[in-house]
Amino acid sequence: MSLDNKTNLVSALARGIGILRCFTPLSRELSGRELMELTGLPKPTLFRLLDTLCELGLLRYSERISKYLPGIVLLNMAAPVLARMTIRQLARPFMEDLANHINGQIQLSVGSGLNLVYAELAQGRQSQVFRPEIGMRVSLSRTASGRAYMSTWSEQRREEFLDPLRKRDAERARWLESRLADAASDLREHGFCRSHGDLHREILTIAVPMKKPLDDETWVFAASVPVFSVQGNLFETDLGPRLSTVVRSVEAALGNIS
Repeated sequence: MSLDNKTNLVSALARGIGILRCFTPLSRELSGRELMELTGLPKPTLFRLLDTLCELGLLRYSERISKYLPGIVLLNMAAPVLARMTIRQLARPFMEDLANHINGQIQLSVGSGLNLVYAELAQGRQSQVFRPEIGMRVSLSRTASGRAYMSTWSEQRREEFLDPLRKRDAERARWLESRLADAASDLREHGFCRSHGDLHREILTIAVPMKKPLDDETWVFAASVPVFSVQGNLFETDLGPRLSTVVRSVEAALGNIS
């Protein structure tokens, strides 16, 4: 993330957070060289910030592998975020029941700005669907949840997202516009949108966004099952209506219905 034009940011703080954001569930261990490449920071600046982050317990350095790792203080800092999301506790029983019924996975994601992340997961007892970690980012363009989230945006906001993509990769932009049109059509006709297997070909997912945001955050429910388990119009006749019922039930419990 370039900070040159972010004049209202505290530079050192923003750079420190930029370092922390380099770590993901797929990039759990990073060397100083890797962090230099990812952040673009000069070596002296980077290592001063790394020393500070390690001193605060946000990172730690492993002598065994000569790499930096996320510190447990980050886990502690995540606890208040999860605790304030009471929707997770309300939704969990509904999600678990549906996950067991479909032998699949039910996901609850929360979106703000360009970020969409997993906030809660329910895995069916016999589910063979890969289980992501809470806090993992969800692809906006290649997942049903991402496109369901984008469907809640205003047309202007979608255009602001698509315009830079059109300049970088016109073909990719046309593909995404087509997928967003499919999502809008599916939501109108069926009340859910589909993944089309764009991220994982062996998994099919449908997603339903909540009607209204909560504290300016948008919530999306999704159901995933292996491709081989989908027979006929299962989504339209069974899974879709059941997932929509879960969403409406949670909205009613929250008083978040129109």
